[in-house]
Amino acid sequence: MSPVHQFETPYTTTALEFPGYRITRNFGVVRGITVRSRSVIGQIGVKFQAFFGGNITLLVNLCEQARADAFQIMVSHGSELGGNAIIGLRYDATELMPGITEVLCYGTAVFIEPI
Repeated sequence: MSPVHQFETPYTTTALEFPGYRITRNFGVVRGITVRSRSVIGQIGVKFQAFFGGNITLLVNLCEQARADAFQIMVSHGSELGGNAIIGLRYDATELMPGITEVLCYGTAVFIEPI
């Protein structure tokens, strides 16, 4: 059986294992961090959307992009260490100051092989 190649497709899971694979190496915690703020124009748009109620798409898009960026940084970090998968994937966010938020994506980089 040939091993799974390093992050051709990022193998990620919130679980601690991949069914059908075994973990052969553990590279430890990997993380991706991005810090985002809203522009002045974005803040005006958010206030406008909030005034009328409903889904605030400007913030949804900002959050989705921040999570995607943090995820990609984490995957790159795992690959640099020699991993081909990440287990125990989690996200966290912290407001550093009003309007500025850190988004963190983290997990454990491992090398998996088919059983």
